[in-house]
Amino acid sequence: MNTSPQHRAGHWTTQVKPPMAVVPIDQPDPVAYPDRYVGQLSVDVIHDGDSIPEDYLTDSKGQPIDADLITRTHWRERDWGASIVAERLAMRLGLDRFHSVQTARALMDFGRFPGVSRTGAPHLRRAAINEPFNELLGFGQKRRLLEEHYDSISGVMDSVIRGRLLKIAVHTYDRYNPSGTERPQVSIVSRALGYQLDGELPYGVFDPLYPDILAEFTVDRILPARIALELERAGVPVAHNYPYLLPEGSPEVRHQVWSFFDWLEVRFGAEYPDTEGDYAYQMVWRMLKDTNLRSGEAGMLRAYIHRFRRPPAELSKDYSAAEDAYRDLHRFLNRNGGEVQAEYRHSQDRAMSFGIEVRKDLLWKFDPDGRPLGPDPEHGLYIADRLADAIIAYLNEDRRPSSPPRGSFPRMDRWYGPGGAVTK
Repeated sequence: MNTSPQHRAGHWTTQVKPPMAVVPIDQPDPVAYPDRYVGQLSVDVIHDGDSIPEDYLTDSKGQPIDADLITRTHWRERDWGASIVAERLAMRLGLDRFHSVQTARALMDFGRFPGVSRTGAPHLRRAAINEPFNELLGFGQKRRLLEEHYDSISGVMDSVIRGRLLKIAVHTYDRYNPSGTERPQVSIVSRALGYQLDGELPYGVFDPLYPDILAEFTVDRILPARIALELERAGVPVAHNYPYLLPEGSPEVRHQVWSFFDWLEVRFGAEYPDTEGDYAYQMVWRMLKDTNLRSGEAGMLRAYIHRFRRPPAELSKDYSAAEDAYRDLHRFLNRNGGEVQAEYRHSQDRAMSFGIEVRKDLLWKFDPDGRPLGPDPEHGLYIADRLADAIIAYLNEDRRPSSPPRGSFPRMDRWYGPGGAVTK
């Protein structure tokens, strides 16, 4: 099936592309921050792809899916202009690349947990396969889509951001809220949705060993403040965690969980080196780090430990040993009033991630019907320059070790406050 002029007008293509692309920066700026941060930053765009392979243009009965329906969905779902901001930001930060998902968000959204949305699901509660493909594709198509696209993107993303200090995700959003009120030109998103609503992450999403308080902010609070100051001084209105928060399935939240359990494994292994080659402990670490919920093995162990389900008889001894290992980690993490948790929470080396939302209408031209007409990069480049200035200033000035400020609060630090009692 060839891409028709109608498809081209909708800016999507049937061309098969690698699900995640490395976008090179030809002439990055000289690095303007301390050498210790070189190689510690990454920039990515996950919603600016345009590829919808032909395998997914027919429904479960083999009938063609309405191209107009796909086009309208693509218009609505794509983060138009995000790559304009990402490329300029990466260049200004001295990076030689950024990473971009090429699979169209209309087909599959890597910013959500794998699975199929129920029709009409709220925006932040959707799964990776959403309308209209959630109902139109067959079971085999959905499985193949997740295996060939979601898993491929996840593998690349994991290799890119694991072990780095700061992950920056660039998104764009519509000018108006559903209510008709106008959104700010820029929003900085750094808090998990569940924490905002309930003060904790939803039960059963990530392992309960992950401390809820770590979802309060996904990045040092000073950095969003520095960005907001820089942009507001430049005449660009900025919001924080509005109108969106980070869904738990977002790479930013999953990055926080990956990074914590990576750190905990190293910390635990340093104190108990005899456990490093123990199969039971390795089972537990794989379960804890299965943050994209794609491992059947991890899911079975999770169900055994937390839902008391019976394992296959031939695995009962392995599962019992893994549960003992899990209990050891639980005691380690919570000993002495949670000192290990506090050590990570207030560490200068704690991994950070956040999202930047820029209004689409500042970066792309649209006709009155919402049809995308073409890039309009001037505002995007200006905003990207101000973002880069703020991040560089943060790395040069705001991360210097300093004594806690004096005041009436018992502890005021980069992550704010001591946290409350564990509730689960």
